[in-house]
Amino acid sequence: MKPIVALLLAAVASAPALAAPDGAKLYMEKTCNACHGADARKALLPSYPRLAGQNAAYAEQQMKDIKSGARDNGQTAAMKGVMHLVNDEEIKAIATWLESLK
Repeated sequence: MKPIVALLLAAVASAPALAAPDGAKLYMEKTCNACHGADARKALLPSYPRLAGQNAAYAEQQMKDIKSGARDNGQTAAMKGVMHLVNDEEIKAIATWLESLK
């Protein structure tokens, strides 16, 4: 093995792993709580969905579809305004956290 490759492999192997984003913290920071409730169980309006316990893959896809515009109806208007603040990794973390709230 060439010395530079060995050095790069050693650096990668010894690098600290990046911590996954904290879904609960992001839920508050990205203002999800304003409409869906602090614990994701009691939404501001009856027409807003209860998110606690929602399947993570489903929640993640819905957030991505709202962000991209693939899902666009009267219920998505409020979320469309904030989804630009959330990247895909953060969406996944929020969705995973929501599923854990069974």
